[in-house]
Amino acid sequence: MPHDDLYSFTFKGLLTEEALDKAGRKPKGDFSEEWRIETYKRLGLSLMDEELVVKSRKMAVVYTAICAFENSVREFIAKKLLEEKGENWWEDCVKKDIRTNAENRKKAEKDVRWLTARGDSMIYYTEFGDLIAVMAKPENWAFFEVHIGNIDWAKQIISTLEKSRNIIMHSGELAPTDIERVGMYIRDWIQQVG
Repeated sequence: MPHDDLYSFTFKGLLTEEALDKAGRKPKGDFSEEWRIETYKRLGLSLMDEELVVKSRKMAVVYTAICAFENSVREFIAKKLLEEKGENWWEDCVKKDIRTNAENRKKAEKDVRWLTARGDSMIYYTEFGDLIAVMAKPENWAFFEVHIGNIDWAKQIISTLEKSRNIIMHSGELAPTDIERVGMYIRDWIQQVG
């Protein structure tokens, strides 16, 4: 494609994107006010005690951070082991008991066909704490040590965040100091590991 044609094609694409945005196109993953209102109705939140709903909404923000962190660690592990060990990393790099538990969890969820699958990779069927065991496995540690530095530091972060996650997931509420700790650990991990 000649340079002028490529420029024209690209420019037209940019103009089209701008026109779609001005026309009210919603970005992917956008939580619009309309979506919030409709979901609120679908879930019957207006029928519930407002104080409990407010507490839950506060913890939902904290859970969002922990959930995103947990899945970013999963993706980090899967990507690293795929790069280092290839397509069979799950069988070659993950202890049998962790694989068995994950496979059983996936099978049990698959039997409930109306339930959405957790993810494409088996690592999404592991428990949060299993992620440390995968990284700390002697054959794997060299791949992660350059990023993490100290496995005990990583264990502390994962175990603390897992405890906070479990409190929220079982309808509990974290204190402001607990929330600060969650944020501190997530920031520390990101600054260390990326």
